[in-house]
Amino acid sequence: MGMATTVAWRSGVATDPGLLRSNNEDRVYVDDVNGVFLVVDGMGGRAAGELAAQTAIDVIPQELESSAGDAANRVRQAITVANNRIHRLAQDREEWLGMACVLTLAVVSDDRVIVGHVGDSRLYLVWNGTLRKLTADHSPVGELEDQGELSEAAAMRHPRRNEVFRDVGSRPREASDPEFIQIKSFPFRPEAAILLCTDGLSDMLGSDAISAVVERYSGDPETVARELVAAANEAGGKDNVSVVFVAGPEFLGSESQAMLEARARHSITQVREVPSWWRRALGWVAGRLP
Repeated sequence: MGMATTVAWRSGVATDPGLLRSNNEDRVYVDDVNGVFLVVDGMGGRAAGELAAQTAIDVIPQELESSAGDAANRVRQAITVANNRIHRLAQDREEWLGMACVLTLAVVSDDRVIVGHVGDSRLYLVWNGTLRKLTADHSPVGELEDQGELSEAAAMRHPRRNEVFRDVGSRPREASDPEFIQIKSFPFRPEAAILLCTDGLSDMLGSDAISAVVERYSGDPETVARELVAAANEAGGKDNVSVVFVAGPEFLGSESQAMLEARARHSITQVREVPSWWRRALGWVAGRLP
């Protein structure tokens, strides 16, 4: 899967079991060379959820590499193969029955991001000082929030927050199934960034809190990922939490030290650079004032 792209992004990853769980059913995958970024949240009994998530991580990059067609088709195909592999595995042992996962996959191809998404993990686009959620939550509560019927805060507190009506693995699927994979495509500008996360982040931190951390980005994406995980744990850490943060080569947080210094320099320069004729005119007006 040759990625002809001019964007030289940087990525950082962090994943943590959280404060209440001993095992981590989340999995993350990053391939900067081919522009493949993936977060997976396993569902099922203890070992089963981890197996489902790990299977997705094992299968999807391989399938992306070997399948033909455009990027959107490859994304659909890869997630479908993972789905059917997880479902087949689940038939092997009773304690694996019903295991599944939710996931968000981003593939950067020719300066575009192709997203394949199932469930309540998320992808956000960060651009121009704004954090925007581009994936839909495939959950009853998430749907109400997306439709504006529940506030973000109310949705975060909702007792049925973690129920999902789409997953990867609980039943056989075909790539063409309209009720399965959400596909999104958008340009990846060099001055933008993307954030993929499991619901262990978005259930603990509202978008303002997430944005505040991202906008401090000063060139090290790993720091952003680690700070977001730490903030989720400080807010309660009720679930496994995973973050993949991918910054375009010209992205700089609006509250980063470099940006604050640049703004300070700019304001000084503006004061200095008042043209001499304008200063003379101001002086003349001032001299005429009573």
